[in-house]
Amino acid sequence: MPGQPRADNRPPYARIAGHYRDLISSGELSPGDLLPSIRALADQWDVSTATADRAMKLLREEKLVQGIPGVGTEVMGRPVSLASGSERHDRSSKTQSSWGVGEKSSGHTAGIVDAPEDVAHVLGIEPGDDVIRRSRVYRDAHGIVSHSTSWIPAEFAQALPELARSERLKGGLSLDLIADATGRRVVQRVDEETARIATAGDLELLELEAGTVAAILVLTARFLDADGELLEYGVDLGAPGRTRRTTSEVLR
Repeated sequence: MPGQPRADNRPPYARIAGHYRDLISSGELSPGDLLPSIRALADQWDVSTATADRAMKLLREEKLVQGIPGVGTEVMGRPVSLASGSERHDRSSKTQSSWGVGEKSSGHTAGIVDAPEDVAHVLGIEPGDDVIRRSRVYRDAHGIVSHSTSWIPAEFAQALPELARSERLKGGLSLDLIADATGRRVVQRVDEETARIATAGDLELLELEAGTVAAILVLTARFLDADGELLEYGVDLGAPGRTRRTTSEVLR
């Protein structure tokens, strides 16, 4: 039975749906890919065709797949849900990429800048002190998903000058490079989510017309090392209309 955890107490249909949900979320299954037939699923998982059909119905209700008469069950292309910096960090450790399904990044810029007051407060430095700022825009077929900024202590530019260069990093995320170069790894993450009306600056970063009134989600993530020292502060601005979605399993 593919992918079945030993201590998984969920009903069989939920296990099957969870297996394919994970494959779709990780990008192993892409929009347009076909899932096995109901009969094939029933044989693979040693369940009835009714159970297999119930699993596919659950995925259809979640808008992850669609049934095509005479063809089968197809993975759907859909807007990427808004991911936090921590989720991108987790995704990178598993897939070597921070991109979600159907997602790409562009507009990579970086440099050493004067720390804004709010960022200085988080980093424990004085406003105007040097800080590394890296930014990029995540997009999918529907447009901008989010504008993401990483604020990194300027000290890391000595060991990793590429952090301050306006190009996509090679060899992993900034936190991966910092860990490899200094041995300082993330042991704690603090995530916060807030909603606000987009400011003029937000509208510019999200490539929206000036004067647009839109509600956005702001996701922040603080990444701390074993000594509680900040390695990076991430700020993601979600484009209007993007959904913040997480999935968890309830075991009984």
